Amino acid sequence: MADSADFTPTVNSQSPGKEEQGGGEGGGGSEGDVKGGLTDAQRGVLERCVHALKHAKNDSQTLAALLLISRLCPASELDKPMLRRIFEAVGLNLPARLLVTAVRGDENSGLPPNELLSLGTALLAALSTEPDMASSPQLLATVPLLLGILVNGPVFTQQKQEAREQHQVGQSPDGEVQSANISNPDCNPASVAQSAEETESSKQKGDDGSEASRVSTSQENPPSSSLDAALAADCYLVLTAVCALPRGPEQLLSRGAISALCQAVELKQTLSHEKGLALLGLLLSGKNKDKAWSKHTPELLSLLVRLSKDFCESTDETRLGMCGQLAQFLPPAGVAAESEELKAVVGRLWEVLRPMVQAKLTPRHIGPILVLSACLLDLYGWEMAGPPKFCCLLVNRACVEVRMGLEELPGNDLTPEVQHTITGCYRIMEAAIEQACSPGVPQAAAPSQSSISTLSLQQSRQVLGVLEEAFSGLMYFLQQVEPSRYGDPFVFATFRSLCSWLAEETSCLKEEVTRLLPFLINYTRSHLQGGILEQSLADWMVKMSIGEDRGAWTGREALRYLLPALCHLSAEEGPRKVLLDVDTPALLVDFLSQSWTFLRGKTSAASTRDPSMETACSALLNFTVTEPERVRKDLCFRSLEVLLSEALPLLVNKPRLLVLTANCCTLGLMIGRLKEGGSVEAGQRRFLSSALRFLRSALDSSSSPGPVKVSLSWEDSWDDAAELWRLSLQALGGCAHAQPSITTLIREEGWLRHMLAMLHQCSALPDQLTQEALEEALCALAERCPVCKQEIGDMMTRSREGALSKMKKLKKSVVVK
Repeated sequence: MADSADFTPTVNSQSPGKEEQGGGEGGGGSEGDVKGGLTDAQRGVLERCVHALKHAKNDSQTLAALLLISRLCPASELDKPMLRRIFEAVGLNLPARLLVTAVRGDENSGLPPNELLSLGTALLAALSTEPDMASSPQLLATVPLLLGILVNGPVFTQQKQEAREQHQVGQSPDGEVQSANISNPDCNPASVAQSAEETESSKQKGDDGSEASRVSTSQENPPSSSLDAALAADCYLVLTAVCALPRGPEQLLSRGAISALCQAVELKQTLSHEKGLALLGLLLSGKNKDKAWSKHTPELLSLLVRLSKDFCESTDETRLGMCGQLAQFLPPAGVAAESEELKAVVGRLWEVLRPMVQAKLTPRHIGPILVLSACLLDLYGWEMAGPPKFCCLLVNRACVEVRMGLEELPGNDLTPEVQHTITGCYRIMEAAIEQACSPGVPQAAAPSQSSISTLSLQQSRQVLGVLEEAFSGLMYFLQQVEPSRYGDPFVFATFRSLCSWLAEETSCLKEEVTRLLPFLINYTRSHLQGGILEQSLADWMVKMSIGEDRGAWTGREALRYLLPALCHLSAEEGPRKVLLDVDTPALLVDFLSQSWTFLRGKTSAASTRDPSMETACSALLNFTVTEPERVRKDLCFRSLEVLLSEALPLLVNKPRLLVLTANCCTLGLMIGRLKEGGSVEAGQRRFLSSALRFLRSALDSSSSPGPVKVSLSWEDSWDDAAELWRLSLQALGGCAHAQPSITTLIREEGWLRHMLAMLHQCSALPDQLTQEALEEALCALAERCPVCKQEIGDMMTRSREGALSKMKKLKKSVVVK
């Protein structure tokens, strides 16, 4: 094993010309000898250096080998396999020890602490370019040290025992943290440190390709800070490399990155504005935003106040460039919503944005303004946006940008910037829909209501008009989308925005909507069946916090957004025919099956109401009521019966899912009434048994002889479930007509006996509709079952004052004299 002194003659034997020229002309070798920018001679020397690097006995020999490599050729001329070999040979122990030694202020290190820091961070920065290195526990353990440097600058102490405890890196076999020893007389420490910095500088010339990132400015390096710009750049480089890892943001969040970076910006530390804010923006994107804001609300709110103040005090030209950055630092909707400080920030931002929205700007300039406006609407809606006239203008500008962007000639791909702007405009349009499409908008709204709710009738019509034109543009765009683009996040954003319109308004643009239905169904089916899921779309879902449990993309999300529109459209003859042609019922059954599997896997405590499953049941109910022949023949409805017979017995024991249970009960009974004779199958018997128990639980007769009340378990959901309960009773009567054998099960389950006793004891039912529905079911039983008719007649003979005595139609059916 050669020591560091062995290399000096080798370096000296290379002429300066060859060092500088490498394998180019005049480099001493023929053109055929050049391999990846190096001559064969240089590559031979490089191999010896790598060999020495791998077999170095101490830190001095390692650094000497690195020095020779840096002098031999810049990193840009090395191919990836060679770089990886060098990285693996150096490892992370050395740079980690250099940092710990600098922080502890070890006098025996052979180098001043600031040079140790510079050398250690430069090595870490180089090593972190390899993802495997960046994700290693040793490098991650240095993150708190790097953050501390960025906040406090290079602070050195002789007794830094917490470094030993908190950063267990570069350990010797006996567990002691070793100090770096750079005292070998054969290696010039100053030259090694300087060369390491030069090597890293040649490898990374800043984010924009220049040397600017290495130059400290007086604004970013105040007198109180001694943090060198090159040192800061290397620290940020390592942290950014970690952040780029799949779990990088979580690694940084768990190591205090948010607090540290906020402090660095607050203290105006070196490069904190250029690189610190950019890194914070990455940490605050996607699914980590909620977590970061909930844990670091004070620090992030303070940072937002500072940034918004800078924004408001800047010139108009500067503000245009700050809009995109500022949007990153707004909290997610619902977080800190009650904060007066946040409300004040949003109010000031709207004051500055209003004249900007009203100004004549190019599409390139108006885009960031509209995106920031959309983010502010996400926080407080229209409440703080401004007067109705401004709200109309904002919606109009958003709609104009959407039409201009989407109605380009086919084949002209939208740039990412235009897509980002249009996506922000979608959010403005969606916010406007909620108010503009609501019936009976008051002319004089209370102060707590949003400003857009005070629109005059003429203004409301104008808003609806521009929205209609914009959504016509969305439909035109989606008509051009090929199946190969189903995984495009922008296509999903466009689809999602259109669904928000269709959920509220399906009477406008009816022909266009009907023509688009095949695309909408095929698009959602492709997602549901997992045929087109691309990583880019999944990543976008995580970033936008869309999906179950905020961020879990399952493929069902696309159909979730379309379901409200399907519920409306399946009730109309023209659209329903198109929906049947593209086999929409099978799609809905598949959705229910997948959703039930997901729901069944949750614990009872985690089971919460799922409106999408309820809406899917409603759409299927529309098909069941209006297309009985299709229901009898389509095999997907047989699969639906099996699913309902499995789900209902479990759902009846989940009070939080009562409305979903009512939907499943009603849907199953409505399908059952279409059967023709025959015996009751095992699955149907299981379903009917659960349905009867569920239906009898709705009313409470404990207050007899007073009126019947809605039971406590149903009370909170009665407004949503009452109509379903009545439909279920009507369908139960239909089942009795279609399959008389069901009446035996109804008697065996005790439902008839329970209902008759309740009606006999109580004076009245909750309302007339409830009485009519129950009377209809009892009439059906009396007509199809002689035993039931006898039991009903006997009870009516004894009931002279109870609720049963008021059922005149039932009385006629049992012929009570």
